[in-house]
Formats: sequence, structure tokens, C-alpha cells
Amino acid sequence: MPTTTEANQPLDSELPKAEGSKTILFITGAFVTNTGWDEWKAYFESKGYKTFAPPWPYKDATAAELRSRQPDAELATLRFDELVDYFADYTSKLPEKPILIGHSTGGLIAQLLLQRGLGVSAVAYHSVPPKGVLSSKFSFIKSVTPAFGPFKSADKTYLMSLKQWQYAFTNGMTEEEQQLTYDENTVPESRRVARGAIGKAAKINFKEPHAPLLFVSGSEDHIIPASLNKKNFKKYQDENSVLVYQEFEGRNHFAMGQATWKEDADFILDWIANPRELDTELSTASTH
Repeated sequence: MPTTTEANQPLDSELPKAEGSKTILFITGAFVTNTGWDEWKAYFESKGYKTFAPPWPYKDATAAELRSRQPDAELATLRFDELVDYFADYTSKLPEKPILIGHSTGGLIAQLLLQRGLGVSAVAYHSVPPKGVLSSKFSFIKSVTPAFGPFKSADKTYLMSLKQWQYAFTNGMTEEEQQLTYDENTVPESRRVARGAIGKAAKINFKEPHAPLLFVSGSEDHIIPASLNKKNFKKYQDENSVLVYQEFEGRNHFAMGQATWKEDADFILDWIANPRELDTELSTASTH
């Protein structure tokens, strides 16, 4: 169940009527394949949505095949700004302006695409924060430092070890679940993407109006602590834009693949159907 919700809810008269969309673009995060969205796609399609979850450039293969390419010289060339432009181009070719749902680095990309006016709304799910929003928590620093590899060459990709996966993504799960999810999901990653996600290509103008935006975090997330998502949420300043923060108890960074994923999906489904209203029976809303 949700633990806390905060919201900036403008009056209906303060914004034009919200655009409707039955198209969802799922944006995958770093270190994993896009197949992690398979259950989410099936769920939202059963609710009448058309869904898309494209692989990143150089990642259109199974997790096992991608790991066999480590170090992946082609993937190592990918930059964060190129990745954002790739999803912007993909979005522009969809049949209608989509709802953006992004996990981790995908959550940051969703925020950036929303800033470009490419989504009717967005869900930043355990999102990497934009430029200038950081955390001093030990779990954050321990989790992200290996991927940045400050003394490593950017010409070689980074592959998370099982031990790192257990700490950064799947803490609290059984060893069997951790091994299974590692085998099914983890892939090499471009250090240029990781480093670029804290640079100018990741800058958000927090003062500008934006389409409805929902932040979803988890109390047990090591790599992107709930406090960091809350900090990201608090940076947005336009009081006439719909902005909601939701924290779920017991969720690690791999929340999309935890046994409780459907509770998160249910909440997101209700929100995207009417982003200006909160279910006050689930949680208490307060002004941003």
C-alpha cells in the first residue's frame, strides 16, 4: 500500500482541458533490457491502451546475448543526449502523443521528453534525477559509483555483477529471485550514458509549466532513494502544473518486477486516467 502522497493540484480553470491519450510509451532504464515491461504492457493493454516499449540502441537482443558481448564496443559509443533524442524521435512517430512511463534512467528521459512537449503526461518511476539534483546517501553513492567508473575508460561498457544487482536493485528479495532476475534482465551499459545523465543534456527548467507529472518512489530503493525522488519532485516550481509524489512501502529499485508490481500499476492506471484527482482513501494529499 502507498505510504505517502503529496500533490500540487491547480484548479481546473487554471489549465486547459487535459489531453486524452490511449497510447503509452514505456522507457527502459539503464543496466536492463526492455523485456522488464512485458507484464506491464499486457496489463495496460488489457485496460484498453496501446503500448510500446522499444529497446535502447544496440540492445535489441536477449539479456544473455547482450551479456555475451561484454565489453560491447558499439554500445560504449552511446551518449545520453543521443539516447534522449532517440526516444524523442520514436515518440514523434507514434499515432498520438503518448503517456510517458519511464523507470530509472527512463524516468529522467520521461521528464526531459515532457519538457519538450512530447507527452500528454508522464510517470517518473524510481527516476534518476535531472542535472543538479543529487543525494549524499551512502546507498546511492555505493550503487552508482561503479557505473560511472571515474577512473575507467568510457570505451568499455560496464556490466553489473550479481552482488551489485543484489544491493542496488533487488535488496530484500530472496537469493533465488535475485539470481533469476539478474539472468533475465541485466545487460552491459554505456558509461557515456551514465556520465551524461548528470550533465547538461539532463537539465530541466523547473520553472516552466508542464503536463501532468507523477513521481513514484520506493521506501527500500538503494540506488535511487525515495528521498532523492522527493527532492526531484520538490524542484518543480510551477504551481499551475499538476505534480504528484507517491511513495510505496517495501519497494526496491526493481519494483517493476517485484511481486507487488500490480499495486504500483493500479495506482498509475488510476492517475493517468485522471491526473488531477487523487484517491484520498489510499493516501493523504498535501499542497506542494
